[in-house]
Amino acid sequence: MEQLSSKIMASDIECLNKVIRDDLSSDVVLIQQISEYIIHSGGKRIRPLLVLLCGRISGFTDGDLLHKMAAMIEYIHTATLLHDDVVDESGLRRGRQTANAVFGNAASILVGDFIYTRSFQMMVEADSLKLLKIMADSTNKISAGEVLQLLNIGRSDLTEAEYFAVIKSKTAILFEAAARVGAIVSGANQVIEERLAIYAIGIGTAFQIVDDILDYTGDSANMGKNVGDDLLEGKVTLPLIYVLQHGTDIEKQAIQQAIDSPHEANISQIIEIVKRSNAIKYCENMAHNYISKALIQLDEFPDSQYKTAMCELAKQSISRIS
Repeated sequence: MEQLSSKIMASDIECLNKVIRDDLSSDVVLIQQISEYIIHSGGKRIRPLLVLLCGRISGFTDGDLLHKMAAMIEYIHTATLLHDDVVDESGLRRGRQTANAVFGNAASILVGDFIYTRSFQMMVEADSLKLLKIMADSTNKISAGEVLQLLNIGRSDLTEAEYFAVIKSKTAILFEAAARVGAIVSGANQVIEERLAIYAIGIGTAFQIVDDILDYTGDSANMGKNVGDDLLEGKVTLPLIYVLQHGTDIEKQAIQQAIDSPHEANISQIIEIVKRSNAIKYCENMAHNYISKALIQLDEFPDSQYKTAMCELAKQSISRIS
């Protein structure tokens, strides 16, 4: 399914990659090294693909602005990853050492700042106050979401509502921004923009839920990170919230102890508890519901190769748990 989106958008993706290569080049050797390392780290580039697809389905036909805005969204995502890995003390992402593990924390943070500010330079090229406002608001909410997630570390009383508030700010908001940017640079009306925004929020939310499921059911080799990393970092995600609400007293106690002392926890035991419960099925159903809501937003668009690709992209976001 992912191949279909890539095939349909091959020309646009090639232009996007060229923009990224050209735009992040720098005379500062360390910036160049880390940028190249991140660019070739094997990311899915779903967010810039959303910009391209939402732009094309909205009627964008000419010029390189769409590719630049897609690159801008990717820069923001990349910068947040660089900073997140330092905060989380992560050593592995996408099967490779993280940039902070290779180059050090200071270099990762500073180059993250460079990439982040470069994205704002690119925003100006759109010459749209509306686009600038959306991106300013979105990046501010992303930062607030990261702080909120930090405050929630080790909280066994975290509610579903609080969990989804973090997902919305930390993940779904950039998906939404990507869709709105694609619509805006294409001159789409507000109705189309809102439909695409809701579509993107659904994909972003489902994508994060799937990530949280895979932290308990996935394979380290396929995920490119270690199973159980979220728990080791003290993150209480939807699978754990479910067991804490619906598990047996013994299961709740084991998870409570693991959250209180994650580095002393028996990760295998906690993973087994989660798998044995109905938590995974519950989370899977939740992810599927978000994708269904996303797909409904495409009903009003005429059939096209871009609509087909957007349907497949939505399904791809949950295919990792199929």
